[in-house]
Amino acid sequence: MSLALIPHIILETGNNPQYSLIWLHGLGANGEDFVPIADEIRLPQAVRYLFPHAPKRAVTVNGGLIMPAWYDIRELDIGAQQDVAGIQESQQKINQLIEREIAQGIPPAHIFLVGFSQGGAMALHCGLRFPQKLGGILALSSYLPLADRLPEEVNPLAKLTPVLMAHGHHDAVVPYSLGQASANLLQQQGCNLEWHDYAMSHTVCSEEVCDIEKWLQQRVPN
Repeated sequence: MSLALIPHIILETGNNPQYSLIWLHGLGANGEDFVPIADEIRLPQAVRYLFPHAPKRAVTVNGGLIMPAWYDIRELDIGAQQDVAGIQESQQKINQLIEREIAQGIPPAHIFLVGFSQGGAMALHCGLRFPQKLGGILALSSYLPLADRLPEEVNPLAKLTPVLMAHGHHDAVVPYSLGQASANLLQQQGCNLEWHDYAMSHTVCSEEVCDIEKWLQQRVPN
């Protein structure tokens, strides 16, 4: 590949993994944030986890502070004034990771994109536009960015990719209503979507981790 891969942590749960999970962190965090999840999710096959670090950039709503971010957030209303260039730049970096896994022998149908908050937004954005059907997309406490562009940009094959969206009723960062509206739009586009909600804020709860584990176990067969 012509460009260097985005920095990332690799963790393999066994020898010769045939499945890959690319797990994207939220705004201001880094790839270390979800590394412990690999010990909480039990799958019947060896899995390669990739935890990439988002590039550092100035984030407008945080007073221009420079921090890891997949794209800029320009207003408190995260659905307004979206950073198209930043989203597309990160899309390219994430796609490179997917393509590297394919080059290493992992079939696209064995690659999962997972993300929390801003990372979940990128998982949806990339997975629904990727030229091949992936194993699944998991968007946690998140939303669909550039939603108005999806009908024209979605890959018809990607509509077959299983999508799991999960959200907390008391989320004060990514409003529950925004997550639900994103899920409704995906269903209207014919996407294969499953929705879960929980009595939680902008976080991940143990019940949600159990549901993620069950969802993945159905798609990573013994």
